Amino acid sequence: MKLKIGNVTLEHNLILAPMAGVTDLPYRLLCREQGCGMAVTEMVSAKAILYRNKNTQALLQIGKEERPVAVQLFGSDPDILGEIAAQIEDGPYDVIDFNMGCPVPKIVNNGEGSALMKDPKKVEQILTSMVKHVKKPVTVKFRKGFNEEQVNAVEIAEIAEYCGVSAVAVHGRTREQYYSGKADWDVIRQVKEAVGIPVIGNGDVFTPQDAKRMLEETGCDGIMIGRGAKGNPWIFSRISRYLDTGELVPEPKLNEIKEMILRHGILLAEYKGEKTAMREMRKHMAWYTAGLPHSASLRNAINQVSTVEEMIQLLEERILERA
Repeated sequence: MKLKIGNVTLEHNLILAPMAGVTDLPYRLLCREQGCGMAVTEMVSAKAILYRNKNTQALLQIGKEERPVAVQLFGSDPDILGEIAAQIEDGPYDVIDFNMGCPVPKIVNNGEGSALMKDPKKVEQILTSMVKHVKKPVTVKFRKGFNEEQVNAVEIAEIAEYCGVSAVAVHGRTREQYYSGKADWDVIRQVKEAVGIPVIGNGDVFTPQDAKRMLEETGCDGIMIGRGAKGNPWIFSRISRYLDTGELVPEPKLNEIKEMILRHGILLAEYKGEKTAMREMRKHMAWYTAGLPHSASLRNAINQVSTVEEMIQLLEERILERA
């Protein structure tokens, strides 16, 4: 099913959520190849761009094959956010997203991420500034509320719509919950009923059946998948097929997992260099192989790998033997 965000049309209404340390260029590309309608970059500090922090350049890099893509900014200064949105608008981004969902203490203690949900007036100033400075669609991702005493997702969504934001993504958990407990999909439904702009639901979508249930229970226009996509780029093609035809495609076989890990490792090595790539592949391998027989010993083995050649050898010896 297509999804329209401002003047950008996504072929599928499934979006890869921004995740620090996960949704870099190689992984976004893999998910796009599997039918993800749009991916969102790891979050980028507007201040870091302003002060030309060299680490932000890699975060802002986009491959032309992965478009449409959204770049996600975070910060708390309305003027800086407007200025930086304008500065990067000419870049290869189709949508400019704003982060109001990050629960990490370092971000929250800075008055950024989900801390902004406690200050609706500032939210209005930030979103007004960003929308005013750019022509490309501006979107915003936020949570149910800061805690159970401050559940204000509907208010924040109404402010976003009033400011000219093109779509909102709602994670059905409070900041206090982090990623624990159960996502409250009812708050997504409430937001959908309150605003006319597209609403993207987020939280606890791990299977094609979860995706269908979220659409039915909330009426949301799109689905954003975060943890369910870790080590599982196939989730997008499996959900698409299920929503389109009702067919439940089996989970990938060992050989498919091996091929995906190999492709991921090679892409990552091209992008970040072999040494860094193999270090980063350790967490990805743990996600790819979770639930497989002997996955614990496989994780131990990947920690010793430092070259692509060693990774290929490990995959041949430890995964293909059970395929």
